[in-house]
Amino acid sequence: MTDGDLLRYSRHILLDEIGIEGQERIRAARALVIGAGGLGSPVALYLGSAGIGRLTLVDDDAVDLTNLQRQIAHTHDRIGQPKVQSARAAVLAIAPALDVVAIERRVDADALATLVAHADVVLDCSDNFATPQAVNAACVAAGVPLVAAAAIAFDGQLPTWDTRRSDAPCYACVFPPGSVPSEARCATMGVSAPLVGIVGAMQAAEALKLVAGIG
Repeated sequence: MTDGDLLRYSRHILLDEIGIEGQERIRAARALVIGAGGLGSPVALYLGSAGIGRLTLVDDDAVDLTNLQRQIAHTHDRIGQPKVQSARAAVLAIAPALDVVAIERRVDADALATLVAHADVVLDCSDNFATPQAVNAACVAAGVPLVAAAAIAFDGQLPTWDTRRSDAPCYACVFPPGSVPSEARCATMGVSAPLVGIVGAMQAAEALKLVAGIG
């Protein structure tokens, strides 16, 4: 760790629970973020500013004017750009040396399995019920922990599934694939702008705790 790194991450290093060893674990970790919208924005920014070793962002959507009410990684000037490229630019503006990979497509099961297998933690920031099921299946198969989150209207949820343990419950234990509820989307139900920031920040915090070995 360079002198610049010691200064940049000094507020983490001062924490007894993290210290230099914990920050080194964060720097060595690989995070896979599915979705670069309302939740993915604060997740990407906080993981990036915390010094995560590699940040992979996956999303096939483009920045829209309606996103700017809550998706803080994006700007008016980047309307029409791929969200992953916009979020990547936002992260690199904070931490220029960070390794940020942007994947501008909807990945199939095989591609998802490969991405998950090369991650130390996965964060599901999608806005539907089908994607978490696919992400969860890949995480269970690879034994990679999943931090899932959702936000709609004024309600949020944030379960963490540590599938490194073979006997641990997973997303499908609570939400069986055969009993998917009707879709609830921000475009039809609305969502509080600060809510996605709160939930997304907590989601990033849970991921950092996992890779740092605390909590």
